[in-house]
Amino acid sequence: MATKKNLVANRAALTHKVRYALGHPHRIAPYVKRAARDRWLAFKHPDHVGYYRAVMASDTRRNPEAAVGSRTHDRWLALGKMQFDYLREHGLTPQSRMLDIGCGNLRAGWHFINYLDAGNYYGIDISPDILIAAKQTLTDHGLQTKLPHLTITQDLTLDFLPDAHFDVVHAHSVFSHSPIEIIDECLAHVGRVLAPGGFFDFTFDRTTGTEHQVLREDFYYRTETLIALAAKHNLQARFMDDWETRNHGQSKLRVTAA
Repeated sequence: MATKKNLVANRAALTHKVRYALGHPHRIAPYVKRAARDRWLAFKHPDHVGYYRAVMASDTRRNPEAAVGSRTHDRWLALGKMQFDYLREHGLTPQSRMLDIGCGNLRAGWHFINYLDAGNYYGIDISPDILIAAKQTLTDHGLQTKLPHLTITQDLTLDFLPDAHFDVVHAHSVFSHSPIEIIDECLAHVGRVLAPGGFFDFTFDRTTGTEHQVLREDFYYRTETLIALAAKHNLQARFMDDWETRNHGQSKLRVTAA
């Protein structure tokens, strides 16, 4: 994860890999195993969506909470509440109509669903496996009467959603796993579904050095790159400094209509 200590690091560089392996020898075997799996999945699924859908299927079979990046149940709970608390402090109201891109197994989603008026939550994900886990989370928390929408999607064109509908669009730990063309696709279309005065919050793995990726799973971007990409689509992006104080390794941008 990108932190103040390692924002310059290029995790794809051989020197970084060797240095990290020497400092964390117990992580060598899991990394080699994951790299081998990724090469096989990349061979079977050359397009990124198909590849990452296969990654999520594999990870979800082991543990749905780990599949969305939480190594323990306590961390799953803490990260979900962190996302919810931040949005509630920054503009989310019960009346907000919310689109949650990459909703996963509702780590934060169940908080949003519980807080929002019935029918106001719309979660989408590329993984059918994680959406099955999301339905279980929904059931476990007794939120059926809130009538959330949970929908699988193939891309981020958002073409099946109505114009000017959502007050809040949210994507947590989505762009950290996305090549730049998928981020560009989302930014090209999210403005259409934003209601007047609405905003789009997303997290990303930040680097101040060379932009890079690790395997095909983790992507590191400069803040300026994403702000410029938003501007290309007549959107204004600003860095959310106060998110940096939270116990989370990613950074956050808020996008609004320019």
